[in-house]
Amino acid sequence: MKRYIVLLGPPGAGKGTQAQVIAQTLNLAHISSGEIFRENLKNQTELGKLARTYMDRGVLVPDDVTIAMIEARLRKADCDEGALLDGFPRTPVQAKALDQLLEKTNDRISCVPYINVPEETLIERLSGRWTCPVCGYVYHEKNNPPANPGVCDKDQGVLQQREDDKAETVQKRIDVYWQQTSPLIDYYRKMGLLVEVDGKRSIDEVSQQLLEEINKKAD
Repeated sequence: MKRYIVLLGPPGAGKGTQAQVIAQTLNLAHISSGEIFRENLKNQTELGKLARTYMDRGVLVPDDVTIAMIEARLRKADCDEGALLDGFPRTPVQAKALDQLLEKTNDRISCVPYINVPEETLIERLSGRWTCPVCGYVYHEKNNPPANPGVCDKDQGVLQQREDDKAETVQKRIDVYWQQTSPLIDYYRKMGLLVEVDGKRSIDEVSQQLLEEINKKAD
């Protein structure tokens, strides 16, 4: 039976890093909703063109268009063993649509790991990031500082802070996440699929716990 996993976690929880580890370890396709949209838009697929009509008007792309993109992606050969979904679903409505999609092939979500990190830790992680505009390397003023403050070790570029890494923007991003995702967390918890992992630990420790919890659900 195929294994389908939905990975949840707020901005700054390390979800992207952990998604890659899980997908590689379990031989699953890593499906990022953002990448799917970019691919469809770039290749000007019929779904991409349809999505563009909404985006150009400044409105949200309807769920049925997003679901259709997900369905097309799941048909690809690299999903023969299942997939790790990252960034989708975002709401209980999308989660129910995904359930119905998987039911077509007698499949279902097997586990929903949730990387839980306190808000103050998220803000510290995100607002402490500084990026070199020359090489793109990302520093953190506490966890990975440059040798000389404000200067890139690699090319002496003057470090900059992206708009979405500034404290006030970070707070807004986190607030939006909780508003959107709290109902989704409750949805999967009621279904008995949610497993919480302590995201304050080291990357390797979080990876280990995630894989342990996912494999428990497979037993």
